[in-house]
Amino acid sequence: MSRRSGILEFAVLGLLRESPMHGYELRKRLNTSLGVFRAFSYGTLYPCLKTLVANGWLIEEAGSASEDALAAPLTGRRAKIVYRLTAEGKEHFEELLSQTGPDAYEDEHFAARFAFFGQTSRDVRMRVLEGRRSRLEERLEKMRASLARTRERLDDYTLELQRHGMESVEREVRWLNELIESERAGRDQHRSSREGSAQQDSTSGESADLPRRRENDPPPDPSDGPTK
Repeated sequence: MSRRSGILEFAVLGLLRESPMHGYELRKRLNTSLGVFRAFSYGTLYPCLKTLVANGWLIEEAGSASEDALAAPLTGRRAKIVYRLTAEGKEHFEELLSQTGPDAYEDEHFAARFAFFGQTSRDVRMRVLEGRRSRLEERLEKMRASLARTRERLDDYTLELQRHGMESVEREVRWLNELIESERAGRDQHRSSREGSAQQDSTSGESADLPRRRENDPPPDPSDGPTK
């Protein structure tokens, strides 16, 4: 499987986890929600769907009459098929979500992974964000070194293009820094809240066995000794 087809399969599984769709809906969501897929066609999508069905990750169902009437003029007979994620497909997608290898840091794959961060655990999000930042910092260092070596030989327009590229990478690094700090702050806040709840439960437990005094009762006299 090529890297490009692997990203597409990941995105299709992720979208179908939200709700069943037919091919027209899927292509529209891929085009509008995931910018990395703006330039792909049905000729790319349907072989991918066929593979996912063969793997047991999707099933094909007949669409409703209203859906067929709406989508048939655009996609022909294919629009009659609705694709639904199977239990095995959901399990496979969750396994893909948990992966944080080097591919997750590359441009296209990172964009697809980021689109499904809402379904990804916090620890995995942190590893992907930090890996992406590290990859871009390496890229930025190489770009600066290359520019330093070739600056004198470049005309003004080529030099400006390289500067623009560096600025784009620098902006993304700053954006990643903000996301990482936000994730850390959220995790720290969750931990503090959890520890505060545990401390409150502990305090409640300690006071649970203490005798309660009614509002109109006189305060206990220390000379009377312990209450029995």
